[in-house]
Amino acid sequence: MRTFEIVLLLTVTILPFIKRRLALKIRSGYLLILLGSLLAIHLLFEGYRWQMIPAYILVMILGWRIYRVDVANKVRLTILRTSGYIGVILLILVAWVLPSALPVFSLPEPRGPYTVGTEEIYLQTDKDETITQEPDDKRELVYKIWYPSDADVADLQGENYVDNASRAGFATKYGLPPSAMNYLDHVKTYVYRGLPVAEGSYPVLIFSHGYGSKATGYYALLTELASQGYVIINMNHTYESLGVTFPDGRMKYFDYEFQNEIASGSMEVVKPIVDVFKTDLDYEQRHPVVREVVKEYFEGRIQDRWAEDILFTIDQLGKWNSEGLLKNKLALDKVGVIGHSVGGGAAGNAAIQDSRIRAAVNLDGIQWGKMIDTTYQIPYLYVSADWPAEHEDINSHVYINKSTDYFYESKLLNSGHPNFMDIPFQIPVPALAGTGEIDAYEGMEIVSRLVTSFFDRHLKGLENTSPEQTGSQFDLLEMKIYQGDSVR
Repeated sequence: MRTFEIVLLLTVTILPFIKRRLALKIRSGYLLILLGSLLAIHLLFEGYRWQMIPAYILVMILGWRIYRVDVANKVRLTILRTSGYIGVILLILVAWVLPSALPVFSLPEPRGPYTVGTEEIYLQTDKDETITQEPDDKRELVYKIWYPSDADVADLQGENYVDNASRAGFATKYGLPPSAMNYLDHVKTYVYRGLPVAEGSYPVLIFSHGYGSKATGYYALLTELASQGYVIINMNHTYESLGVTFPDGRMKYFDYEFQNEIASGSMEVVKPIVDVFKTDLDYEQRHPVVREVVKEYFEGRIQDRWAEDILFTIDQLGKWNSEGLLKNKLALDKVGVIGHSVGGGAAGNAAIQDSRIRAAVNLDGIQWGKMIDTTYQIPYLYVSADWPAEHEDINSHVYINKSTDYFYESKLLNSGHPNFMDIPFQIPVPALAGTGEIDAYEGMEIVSRLVTSFFDRHLKGLENTSPEQTGSQFDLLEMKIYQGDSVR
């Protein structure tokens, strides 16, 4: 929470229980001025947000009670008065919980030598759109580009956090009106729209988001990577992200009907995996069962579609490098892919199909499909959340063959699946967010440093850094390193 929010909440929490004693020493008018001033300062410098409505109501109740207080009357704990105090206490609890659970949060400040610019690129493809019901629909893609800049941003204000379509999709997912996300306008970002790209050319990272998540809800990670000298092409897989805004103002959202259709019967398909992990079968006995399900599960088809989007995007890099904002800024021989959740699996899927991809990162995604029968030919980093022991470790079977190059298998301890997103900052209550007990800022620092060191070593070719060195710096990061057939 912000400073004046805390001051206001402390005031409306304490004042109901001491207002009568204060009124014996201080004129009620002064108390009203104090209360009104605190509210005005908060609204002026921090701005209104709906999570503070219970606090605003308490200000009005307190103002009325201070105005009406009669210090000469002896206080009697009547049923009505007792009920009033109980109601105030309940309102105070709500007043603290709402802004604490959905705060105006602070994103980590990027540590790299560059400032970060952003821009959008829109493409109308000639590919059929398989998700919608209209036979003439063609696939449309909107990319958010994050890039390094040398521009001075001291007098500039960062862009708004997350586009309106993603906000509205997030609100709808949790049964809230879109306006409930307006408080995100108060979140400070460290990215600036339309800056010039820094001199030189930079490695390119194609980033694929989680299924049914905010495509651009990874500000902490992507801002840090761009500040370290990478151009990030932030995918937005239309109809399977929470929202996308097209240049003409159209907004498209996650297609829940399509999800229900493709997921129909999926529990029966995956049930053999769930069952086999509950038995006493060893790895070799379990593997054939896992293999068959991994190749058939519906998320594999999602990852196939998304891998097509990624490979189509790589096809566009040459054009983008010859004109417009990114002209001569892309090191086309240094292309990496990275994704989270289903996007992590899609990134890995694309990496086994296209030799233009030189390194890949999967952030806590199960890689369904055909990887289980093949081997990577490039450096690969897999970062897992700290799942409970009873969780089915499917990727231990998927990555049985690992890579002919470096394969880094790591785990972020005390983390949950959303710890790779901005969710731990937006909802800092692990029980609500599904995050682990790891501090949100520490978790993001570990992940961003690990990913940066991986790409620095395997895309930029920097000899003085490696994931192994990063792993040794943090107690909450476990890592095994494989090089070909050997374990390091």
